[in-house]
Amino acid sequence: MDIKAMPVASPDLTHEQQAFREAARDFAQSEIAPFAAHWDAESEFPREAIRKAGELGFCGLYTDERAGGTGLTRLDAAIVFEELAAVDPSTAAFISIHNMATWMLTSHATSAVRDHWGPKLASGQSLASYCLTEPGAGSDAGSLKTRAMKDGDHYVLSGSKAFISGAGATDMLVVMARTGEDGPRGISAFAVPADAQGIGYGRNEEKLGWHSQPTRSVSFDGVRVSADHLLGREGDGFKIAMKGLDGGRLNIAACSLGAAQGALDAARRYMGERRQFGKKLAEFQALQFKLADMATDLVAARQMVHTAARKLDAGSHDATIWCAMAKRFATDAGFAICNDALQIHGGYGYIREYPVERLLRDCRVHQILEGTNEIMRVIVARHLLNTEEELR
Repeated sequence: MDIKAMPVASPDLTHEQQAFREAARDFAQSEIAPFAAHWDAESEFPREAIRKAGELGFCGLYTDERAGGTGLTRLDAAIVFEELAAVDPSTAAFISIHNMATWMLTSHATSAVRDHWGPKLASGQSLASYCLTEPGAGSDAGSLKTRAMKDGDHYVLSGSKAFISGAGATDMLVVMARTGEDGPRGISAFAVPADAQGIGYGRNEEKLGWHSQPTRSVSFDGVRVSADHLLGREGDGFKIAMKGLDGGRLNIAACSLGAAQGALDAARRYMGERRQFGKKLAEFQALQFKLADMATDLVAARQMVHTAARKLDAGSHDATIWCAMAKRFATDAGFAICNDALQIHGGYGYIREYPVERLLRDCRVHQILEGTNEIMRVIVARHLLNTEEELR
C-alpha cells in the first residue's frame, strides 16, 4: 500500500488542496527529482527550476494576490513544500525561505516597494534571502549588532550576517538591523537590494547538506538604503521577524515531512526488493515493525503541522506555540525516520547510489534553523508555566 494514499494521512484536505498536492508532486517528479542528486553533488543552485516553480505560483504561495502572490493558506503551502521536499529537501527549503521573505516584504513594505518587488519575487523571476542571524547572535536574535543609522532620506547599514541561505545568488535581502535601543525593541526591518553598493558576500560554506543552495555571510559596509525601504515602522523589525518565523517554522517542518516521506517510500521499496537469508526484507517482522513505527510517527507529525497551520491561518492567539511544537516534533521525527530508512538499507544506505543519505543530510539542519529545537522547547515551556490556558 502506498502510504501517501492512506486515508489517515490526509482525511480532511479539500479537493482543491489535494489538487495542489498533485500539482506539486508532478512538478517535483518532473523538474526536481531527475536533477536533485546532481545539484547536490555539484553544489549547483537550480535557479531555472525555481523559476519554473514560480510559474506555478510556488514562489509566492501565501503572498497576497494584490502583491502578485497566489494568496493561499499556510496549510496549502505546507502541503506543497512537503511534496517538493520528498525528492529534494534542500531546494524545497530554499523555496520555503524565499516564500517567507517574500511574504514579509509584501506584507510590510511601502506600496511603491511592494508593487515593484512583489510580482518579481512571487513569480520567481527575482529571489529573496532572509538576513537575521549574525556571528554573535544566533538563538539570541534580539542582541543583533548590525546597525542602520538614519541619514536624511536614507538609512546607512553597517554590520554582518551569517549563515544566510541563498546569499550571493538572490536579488533582495530582508535585513534586520538596529535603529534604536538594545534589545528586540530597537530592531527594524529593511528591504535591501542584494546588489547595493557596500554589500559583500563571503565564501559558499561547505556544509553537511543543503548543497543545492548557497550559504554565505553577508557584510554591510556603509550600505545606503532609501528610507522608503523600511518595512513597517522603526522598532517593528523583531515583531516582523517573529511573525515571519511562525510561518517559516511550519515551512521547515513541512520540508521534514517531505524528507521523511521520501525516505519511508525508499525504505518500503528496498524492503520489497532486497533479499537476505533466502527471503525479502519485507518478510522480517522486526523490519515490518520499524516501518510501521516510521509511518505512524510521520502521520502524527503531519497532523501536528497541519493543525498548527490551521491555527496560524485562523489567527489563533496560541498559533506561535503550536508552530513551535510542530516545528520541534516534525523536524525531530523527520530526521529519525530518515535515519531509520538508512539503517534499513544497510551499507547501501550510506552510499550515494540511493537517495536516503541525501535526505538524511538535508533534513538534519531543520532541527537547528528557524529557531533551534531547544528554543522551541523554551517557547512552549514559557507558555505552559506563564498561563492557565490549556493547549487544545
